[in-house]
Amino acid sequence: MSFRYAMILAGGKGDRLDVLSVERAKAAVPFGGCYRLIDFSLSNCVNSGIYDIGVLTQYQPQSLIEHIGAGRPWDLDRKRGGVEFLAPYLSRSVGGWYRGTGDALFQNLNVILRKKVPHLLVLSGDHVYMMNYNPLFNYHVERGADITLVVTEVKPEDAPRFGIVEVDYDNWILNFEEKPAAPKTNVAFMGIYAFRTEFLVEQLIKNNQENKFDLVENVIIENLGKAKIQAFFYTGCWWDVGTVKAYWEANMQLLEPVPCFNLYDPEWVIYTNRPISPPAQICKKAKVTESIIGEGALIKGEVIHSVIFPGVVIEEGARVVDSIVFNNTRIERGSEVNLSILDKNVVVGEEAKIGFGEDFTPNMLRPDLLDWGVNLVGKGTRIPPRTIICRNCIVGIGLGFESFKGVDFLKSGSAFL
Repeated sequence: MSFRYAMILAGGKGDRLDVLSVERAKAAVPFGGCYRLIDFSLSNCVNSGIYDIGVLTQYQPQSLIEHIGAGRPWDLDRKRGGVEFLAPYLSRSVGGWYRGTGDALFQNLNVILRKKVPHLLVLSGDHVYMMNYNPLFNYHVERGADITLVVTEVKPEDAPRFGIVEVDYDNWILNFEEKPAAPKTNVAFMGIYAFRTEFLVEQLIKNNQENKFDLVENVIIENLGKAKIQAFFYTGCWWDVGTVKAYWEANMQLLEPVPCFNLYDPEWVIYTNRPISPPAQICKKAKVTESIIGEGALIKGEVIHSVIFPGVVIEEGARVVDSIVFNNTRIERGSEVNLSILDKNVVVGEEAKIGFGEDFTPNMLRPDLLDWGVNLVGKGTRIPPRTIICRNCIVGIGLGFESFKGVDFLKSGSAFL
């Protein structure tokens, strides 16, 4: 047995990814050399036999809608079931922007009721993991739970980033704290919910009447000790790439000799939608080590421990180290890119340096995100030749050479928007 219907929450803004998510939903952020974040939730569903999926969109949905389309790469272009986009809308009874995760489900209550499923799977669309949902379904049903939350153990130092749960000897949830300053455990909620549908519908209607809009706060926490809320432990690799550092680390983990998840497993394919491209070309003088190189990339320079997306051009004498370079970016002759994330269609002019020096002053606007040396360069920006960008800098979206007039050096911690 399996879930017959799943809803994916994919409307998040992703503020902690800064320029990477300004013009795209967080779930649409590129990952791993050819994927988008939402590919993992979609692929996990179809690999688990779930072919009826609602994708809840809100913030900057266009890139997400274009990427998923009719769902053909995931075998979701079906007359019965398939993939459906659920955007906020105005009606007589409900309407307006989703005011929280609970409100997002409430505004689509008609869809949930129409599906007539006894149990509903709800997922976050911006997490990276490979999971079969069928054992979760069996566990949820066998235990007679109203709600089952998928949890995993994280490093104790990372626990304050997550919702943290306490469980008893039989995995019933005793307590749930959202991002506690002093976590009592290191058991983190993964953003995966299994609901008994009748219970969820009752809660959504009641909470709407009381102007309560959050799934965790108003459906989970307020029902502790009242409803049957169970924890299902997941032991595989899972990344919540909600911060720049977590995003960079998850990409870099793919370069390990034995990554914690196997993207090459023919039994559990992560499907995606990408245009047909020619093969990558590694030229005579190029040097590539510990890297992922996307289709259609042309490498004439040096690439070390980096993730290179399709269509990237790295010219002769250019050097890229510990970096992530999105589609169709061009790194020109003699330039250096170190510990940086470059969005799509960026041009790095000849002999420019991005990621320079030993000054690690935190970013002036986002010291919470950029204090460890990484630089972010926004989509479509053109960095003039011989420009030097030091550490922890943010360079905005769509800046041309003229934007840099009189600026050939950005000191560490700069925000050039």
